[in-house]
Amino acid sequence: MTTIDLTIDKARRQRAVQRARERNIIIPTYAQMKDPSKIPSRIQEELSGIGLWDLHPRNLFRITWKNHPVAASGVDASSALKTRFGGVNYLELPSSLTGVKARIICIVGKWFPTGAHKVGAAFSCLVPRLVTGQFDPTTQKAVWPSTGNYCRGGAYDSALLGCESIAILPEGMSKERFDWLKTVAGEIIKTPGSESNVKEIFDKCWELRNSGQDLMIFDQFQEFGNYLWHYDVTGRAMAEIIEQALGAGDRYRGMVSATGSGGTIASGDYLKQLYPESKIIASEALQCPTLLENGFGAHRIEGIGDKHVPWVHNVKNTDMIAAIDDNAVVNLARLFNEEHGRAYLVERGVPEETVAQLDLLGFSGVANVLSCIKAAKYYEMDENDAMLTILTDSMELYRSRMHEMNQEFGEYSERDAAAGFARYLQGESTDNLLELRYTDRRRVHNLKYYTWVEQQGKTYQEIQAQWYDPNYWTNVQKQADEIDELIVEFNREVGL
Repeated sequence: MTTIDLTIDKARRQRAVQRARERNIIIPTYAQMKDPSKIPSRIQEELSGIGLWDLHPRNLFRITWKNHPVAASGVDASSALKTRFGGVNYLELPSSLTGVKARIICIVGKWFPTGAHKVGAAFSCLVPRLVTGQFDPTTQKAVWPSTGNYCRGGAYDSALLGCESIAILPEGMSKERFDWLKTVAGEIIKTPGSESNVKEIFDKCWELRNSGQDLMIFDQFQEFGNYLWHYDVTGRAMAEIIEQALGAGDRYRGMVSATGSGGTIASGDYLKQLYPESKIIASEALQCPTLLENGFGAHRIEGIGDKHVPWVHNVKNTDMIAAIDDNAVVNLARLFNEEHGRAYLVERGVPEETVAQLDLLGFSGVANVLSCIKAAKYYEMDENDAMLTILTDSMELYRSRMHEMNQEFGEYSERDAAAGFARYLQGESTDNLLELRYTDRRRVHNLKYYTWVEQQGKTYQEIQAQWYDPNYWTNVQKQADEIDELIVEFNREVGL
């Protein structure tokens, strides 16, 4: 199917309305996620006493890039929470850190419920099915296959929306993800391997489909709700950053996103429509160079998923592939977060204010920044050029990895900091990078066939339409307003 199915099942929808009424659930619209000033004042008042990560149904209205950056609730945070919403949360990295003249600006994902932006993509996959009655929360379980953050977001949304959930993720993911899921998800299924073992996740989904259970699988790798949320919400948030942060003589040159599920990179489609000369750079792990050279392998950049091309990745719009060494990522995570690492950065002239915020970069965020550096060097960008990228989560989800590295490699020293800074930041090069010709893009698109047509039930006609139909992606992009109308009507019937 080339768009999100909005066919209404009246009987099942009525049960969903009743469940929402029982659980005190009001659902936000895409318009409100883009612009929280449109949220009713009564709901904004309620949010003043609710923490960002609290399991409270009103936190659905915090699925936005514009939350006030405070996680707690209660007396200590009450004055800050009264602000509720502001501008888009972003961090600009100075050239003293990146080693390039170009401006590198990062949109920050930590300040979402669950601490990662995937809660928005999960919402966008679940809610259209809920408000149409295709998904019945009173009888069905919501299944969330993921390499980490998406299943956390899905379990969180499911809990708020009053339905049971099953979270699926590889057994090798960080301890923090599992510890948190135990408090929220109805069931957790650990699949073999680490974050690059996506095929095993797909196999588990087929096993569940054939088990006879009443469930619905929200597969982010093929759900167009994932694409739509990032196109419409993330893309617009990034456009606001460009308008706010860039001056008259500055140039927006492009954005970087790890390919992951193919959702986040859809924000580049929105930006390219505004800035046709801008670039979309897909980042992946060098140890698993699927897009770069049809490769495979395992790596440590958690949460980006690979060894296949996601169905919802608009490959025809992708301009470059940059592969990042996972050794660079884990070493820079230590540089950015260890005491000696931060002290060394300050000595090198990185502003203390910036250094204090480097824990906003999780593993994939570090990889995204390194891909920005590669692109800036390749295109010979200067101080008037700006690149945007995404910090999908923060080091909140990787503290156990820091402990493991200290146990394996010993305490982090000033010498380690100097070596890491020189090798992995100042020494980042344009190796393992490919600017895509038309035929290169077609090669990457064709890789979808082996996963999606041979294994996952897509048709030859569908994969051809993705490449040749000029309206294929724009038809999805137009659906936000139609879904908003369904949400408004659903909330009206709920009557809260």
